[in-house]
Amino acid sequence: MSIIEVKVPQLSESVSEATLLTWHKKVGETVKEGESLIDIETDKVVLELPAIKSGVLTKIIKADGAQVTSNEVIAQIDTEAVAKAPAVAPSAVATAAKEPAQPAAVSPSARKLAHVHDVDAASLQGSGRHGLVTKEDVLGAAQVSRPVIAPVAVLAGDRPEQRVPMTRIRQRIAERLLQSQQNSAILTTFNEVNMQPVMDMRNRYKDAFEKKHGVKLGFSSFFVTAAVLALQKFPIVNASVDGTDVIYHGYFDIGVAIGSERGLVVPILRDADKLSYADIEKRIVDFGARAKVGKLTMEELSGGTFSISNGGVFGSMLSTPIINPPQSAILGIHATKDRPVVENGQIVIRPINYLAVSYDHRIIDGREAVQFLATIKEALEFPGRALLDL
Repeated sequence: MSIIEVKVPQLSESVSEATLLTWHKKVGETVKEGESLIDIETDKVVLELPAIKSGVLTKIIKADGAQVTSNEVIAQIDTEAVAKAPAVAPSAVATAAKEPAQPAAVSPSARKLAHVHDVDAASLQGSGRHGLVTKEDVLGAAQVSRPVIAPVAVLAGDRPEQRVPMTRIRQRIAERLLQSQQNSAILTTFNEVNMQPVMDMRNRYKDAFEKKHGVKLGFSSFFVTAAVLALQKFPIVNASVDGTDVIYHGYFDIGVAIGSERGLVVPILRDADKLSYADIEKRIVDFGARAKVGKLTMEELSGGTFSISNGGVFGSMLSTPIINPPQSAILGIHATKDRPVVENGQIVIRPINYLAVSYDHRIIDGREAVQFLATIKEALEFPGRALLDL
């Protein structure tokens, strides 16, 4: 007998504990090296824990839903054991041909998505190779089943209510937002930007851009680039508060808020000042795809000196974004709509986007916040200047 311990991986410094979701193996079953044993949810991501050796799962120490910490032992594997085949009665053999086929294998990403949508992935008809259940199969099933929600309890007068525990990520979001409101002196300043120059440039070069770089030219790269230019001009907006000290960051790590089924996540564009438009677009597309299936790493969700939140993708006209601590400011982008504006004494129609910057008034004065946002406005209305470093 050769027993090895299955341990929780080392969590990041900002994550104190995690939650075990669902064991994919039962005691006595064979496991293969690299095969996923269980999903572990932190307040940032869902991690797959693979088996480091092949063998038989002999003991589960921590059950589904248990709270665990870094390097905690949660199970044991006997690398020399062989799983015992269950005895099969003669009658079972005779009727085996009549029994339904075993459920198809489920991809790791589909399994995570099934947990989010409360879908029994093993019961689905897989559309992948060899009948593999994919995330698309799960999404399709979730779309069908979503309208039907069974309430936990029905109160007097036929007024149904459902009590659902917050996910660890949702709890963390709530904690951080409340922390931001309580510990920061938050004010918001607004401005409007004519998006016509950006739209014209995008339309002019989008086909050539996609052909060369393999990614569509969106608006995200323009906003990120404009924000970096403004942060370079007003470094206090890129700073953070630590007690009675102000920490000025000599780098520009931009958090890009992405809404997923599991909640809001803010992956970080490291050294955004060194990224090209193509680099920015590729990374944001990658972040969005992996956020849907919980594949973002804790490192990608940690840190950041400034954030951008785009409520416009959901149709928002105007909002006051909340600062993501310990950052000191956040840019809110909204829906671009044709609106009447006055130019040279004439009323004309322009595609206008209302921008908002929420800032920590403890270290950022109103004058600096207004000028910071005006710099973003100018960079968007004259996008050629950013390319020419003017």
